Amino acid sequence: MKFNTWTAAALVLAGAALIVGGQATAQDAAPSDQAALVRAARPPAKPITAWAAKSTKLEPYVAPNKLVYRLADVLAAHKGKANWTQAVFSSRDFIGEWISLGPGEKTKTQFYADDRVFWVIQSGAMKVTIEGQEPFIATRHFLVQVPKRLQYSMETVGSEPSLRFQMRPAGEAPDYPLSETPVPVKGITYVQATYTGHGDFDKTNHPFIDFEKQIVQGGEKTGVWIRDDHTYVTILRSPKGVPTPPDTEWGHFHANFPEIWLVIEGTQQFLVEGEKLVTVSDGDLVAAPTNRYHRAMPFGEGPSTRLAYIPRPDNLHWFQPGVAGGGN
Repeated sequence: MKFNTWTAAALVLAGAALIVGGQATAQDAAPSDQAALVRAARPPAKPITAWAAKSTKLEPYVAPNKLVYRLADVLAAHKGKANWTQAVFSSRDFIGEWISLGPGEKTKTQFYADDRVFWVIQSGAMKVTIEGQEPFIATRHFLVQVPKRLQYSMETVGSEPSLRFQMRPAGEAPDYPLSETPVPVKGITYVQATYTGHGDFDKTNHPFIDFEKQIVQGGEKTGVWIRDDHTYVTILRSPKGVPTPPDTEWGHFHANFPEIWLVIEGTQQFLVEGEKLVTVSDGDLVAAPTNRYHRAMPFGEGPSTRLAYIPRPDNLHWFQPGVAGGGN
């Protein structure tokens, strides 16, 4: 993958991305209000060529971040253990972790002050209890989210551990109801204080999405899992793979945040600036640092799906000039 360091011009593609013919072409933004519906009905904005500020040196991967975390390797590192946590992503906005909770184990009831916490069940089953909602059993490929200041807990049910990939807010320790004893956090003192209000669910944000039942079996065209003013996670599903583009097609880059993807179905390929092309499957994670070109493509026979995690709903894509869609 070779890049021309003098190339700063790029194309800004405005508006929500589209899913065309069932294939995700970029990060899809399903409209949730009338204004968004009106914007979505407008013809695509004409791309603007501009000078994009791009780092001269490639932004490095800083531990625990790295190009790929293959699920098989993560599981092998914790073989024989039922309860474990492994951090696999860290940014200004999110902390990403694989978490295994043993049979019969239950978390404390807790909540976060100003941000959502959200997770994907990879294996096993858990009972999820969220304030104001009926408890539910989440199994493989359930997508679960909890808005700010809503108390929640989870408990593994069945004879095997529940395994989840969870994203929680960075730089924010959890809070607890008075009925719980807080888990000690270095540098944090828990004091009694009062608060009011909480976040809630809406037409876009639901307590859970049963990916296997609703989307794989039911054919729902859900394109957005989470959307608020500082969290945006899309469900990008493709009916089949496409030929691998040449490495002269770079995709796009983001100006001020990294992006991470979790593959939850099939096989996909990723090309990140400065790295070799990687092919990954269900349960694998891929990350691209801030300011690095990257592209993601479905690969092989049959459908494939990735979840794209970013902190900006109206995020800017700087596309490679002269290549339709940046080869993405």
